[in-house]
Amino acid sequence: MTPLSSRPVRTPWHAALARRIATLWVTKMLGTTLGISGFFVLYFWVMHHPLGLPLTMPLTAVDHWVPLSDDALPLYASLWLYVGLAPALAKDRAELLLHAQAAALMAAIGLAVFWLFPTVVPVFAVDWTQYPSLQFLKSTDAGGNAFPSLHVSFAVFTAVLMTRQLRSVDAPAWVLALNWLWAAGIVYSTLATRQHVLLDVLGGTALAGFMSWITGPARRRLILVGA
Repeated sequence: MTPLSSRPVRTPWHAALARRIATLWVTKMLGTTLGISGFFVLYFWVMHHPLGLPLTMPLTAVDHWVPLSDDALPLYASLWLYVGLAPALAKDRAELLLHAQAAALMAAIGLAVFWLFPTVVPVFAVDWTQYPSLQFLKSTDAGGNAFPSLHVSFAVFTAVLMTRQLRSVDAPAWVLALNWLWAAGIVYSTLATRQHVLLDVLGGTALAGFMSWITGPARRRLILVGA
């Protein structure tokens, strides 16, 4: 029987996460900032230079069921904080590189679809002056680049990556649940702000599922190079 004093002491989950955040933190901060900035440049270029006439996405019963909500905007905007958490929690350079390559590939697939097969959300019969926060959103992001929703793709993919990271440090169940609740809130907000319709959400989820599959432990070498 191994004496208690000689047994390895497991680092508490919150201390393990703090150690991960402190690892390569400057690289993570600069890389995430540059990555998001570069994505927006490409996103708006594609929106304003589609290869053809955009197709209007059809509505489903779910789109009519989810009410329009001005209060959903903070959740919608929180994606850009949320997506920074997975790279921030990368344990080393190899994991950080994997996340960066996966995010770049997912964005490239989405942007290619936007450019080759442009789509827009329907023109909703809404007086946007009654929703000042959403009116500002509509003036900057006019509902193009609809399918697949990269807002949903990045939310779901981040949730999957963070689930793996949290489990690796034995984070409690409530932390895992909070992670998925945040992601689900972002997905809901894409419908509640009328930035996307259900088919966009399903397309974004499918893209995130594909990226989650190829970045799994048994398949990550499909995209990981230079580690």
